[in-house]
Amino acid sequence: MFDQLQERLGAIFDRLSGRGRVSEGEVNEALREIRVALLEADVSLDAAKAFVARVKERAVGANVLESLTPAQTILTIVHDELVTLLGPPTASGEGRLQFSGAPPSIVMLVGLQGSGKTTLAGKLALRLKEQGRRSLLIAADVYRPAAIDQLKTLGKQVGLSVYDEGAGDPVRIVRGGIAEAKRLSISTVIIDTAGRLQIDEQLMAELAEIKRIANPREILLVADAMTGQDATNVAKGFHDRLGITGVVLTKLDGDTRGGAALSIHSVTGAPIKFVGAGEKLSALEPFYPERLASRILGMGDALTLIEKTRSLYSDEQAKKLEEKLLKQTFTLDDFLEQMRQVRKLGSFNDLLKMVPGLSKALPKNFEIPEREFVKVEAIISSMTRGERRNPEVLNGSRRKRIARGSGTQVSDVNRLVKQFDHARQMTKQLTRARRGR
Repeated sequence: MFDQLQERLGAIFDRLSGRGRVSEGEVNEALREIRVALLEADVSLDAAKAFVARVKERAVGANVLESLTPAQTILTIVHDELVTLLGPPTASGEGRLQFSGAPPSIVMLVGLQGSGKTTLAGKLALRLKEQGRRSLLIAADVYRPAAIDQLKTLGKQVGLSVYDEGAGDPVRIVRGGIAEAKRLSISTVIIDTAGRLQIDEQLMAELAEIKRIANPREILLVADAMTGQDATNVAKGFHDRLGITGVVLTKLDGDTRGGAALSIHSVTGAPIKFVGAGEKLSALEPFYPERLASRILGMGDALTLIEKTRSLYSDEQAKKLEEKLLKQTFTLDDFLEQMRQVRKLGSFNDLLKMVPGLSKALPKNFEIPEREFVKVEAIISSMTRGERRNPEVLNGSRRKRIARGSGTQVSDVNRLVKQFDHARQMTKQLTRARRGR
């Protein structure tokens, strides 16, 4: 997502960076192109116009015309205004929810049919469980076929109870579920409500009644990021009627223009609290406006990358790995294990884009095919234990045997061994340099 917008904005700043000074006409032309790029990315017209107006006002105040680095000055302003457009960092904080003083704390999920409410209920319950909060899931979507069964399945996966009364009255079901949570002293209740293909009066009246009897601490709008500008219209409709307290953007890993994420806060004033980027129950992340702004502008997202890698390695594991690299005892077995671990983080191509500066340095449409990882795994798995520990013993006949066993070419084996040796040497030098500081 955002690839098209990132490419358009990158081209604009590249042109500006080639000039020592810029004229007022050149600045206005750049701002016009920025507005067009935002509109093409499905940002709402009002949000795009207001955004460009703020950038222009600040550009005048920063005296861009007299700046020796106009492109960098405008880039900084655009970054700051993107953060404002996405929502202030203090509003979303760590992406944590607000909880009531007296349990249970009620979280009500609302949104259109197909936006991902039921799946989010499971993801949110898992996240809260990892934070030490036990949740009761209430199945209040009695209209969508299999919605109750889906929620029960998710409940089993995260080890939490689901309250349902079958295809009954949603308001009565919610009342009964909250009473059950109080009886069991459960700290949090997550209500999975029904959606429609479009907003209608019957849906809103039902949700308003559920809100009245549940008095939720949080009303989270679950918005499908792939619906484009429609998402902002939906958000406004729900907010005007229910007063949403936050937004969760789902399917942010999709191949779309992503404008919903850039205008939904400006329409509702509600912070985007979480984003869903995958099917796994663990694929729910706190939303950080400044990080997404950096990624859109091709600056990378080092903080998210660091947090992802920390989730895989303890300090002790990281220290052992560093020692192996330094002492040149890092083997192909270790290499295969690290590759498998990194793949748990998600797409390797997406991880590369988080490295600051790398997304611009990579060729357009650069991608490492998944089959390359499968090929590497097959080659290493076809080696004996001794060969994996000491690749120096790999003579011509051994390499032919490995190629046959892995269904690859000898040239593939040669390339892997050469790349491994080169990477080991470079890593050793970097590790020593860091220890010497």
